[in-house]
Amino acid sequence: MLPYSDEHFMQQALKEAGKAFEADEVPIGAVIVINNKIVARAHNQVELLNDPTAHAEILAITAACNHLGAKYLPDASLYVTIEPCLMCCGALYWSKVGRVIYGAADAKNGYRKYVETGINYPAPASPFHPKTTIITGVLQDECAGLIKEFFRRKR
Repeated sequence: MLPYSDEHFMQQALKEAGKAFEADEVPIGAVIVINNKIVARAHNQVELLNDPTAHAEILAITAACNHLGAKYLPDASLYVTIEPCLMCCGALYWSKVGRVIYGAADAKNGYRKYVETGINYPAPASPFHPKTTIITGVLQDECAGLIKEFFRRKR
């Protein structure tokens, strides 16, 4: 079987983000892929769980580790609709995820805000594990559009 594209897996993350949107959560979705198969899916559940750490990335990492019986995910790719925050970057660092692919940038809460400005982050250039590959901008318009629509409706 031919490998699926990054766009295919980002579409799956967008489906998860849609679930968050419908549940009145900030619409961010994530999937974790190993060997061209999704091993974990998640979306933000901060409001449902009353837990500020219940971000899509962290829930997906937990699900993948439980599924695999492992604490490290070096062969995994995480697809997430929005640029990870610093908290999620820490979880991604410690889980040693091999690739992080995200859709839209997050100028307000994304990790790059802190790395590029040096604010509250005494830096290496990246908060990710040194062996992690970062890919940005996959389906960025679709990913950004969902978030923008969510907050437009909130106003």
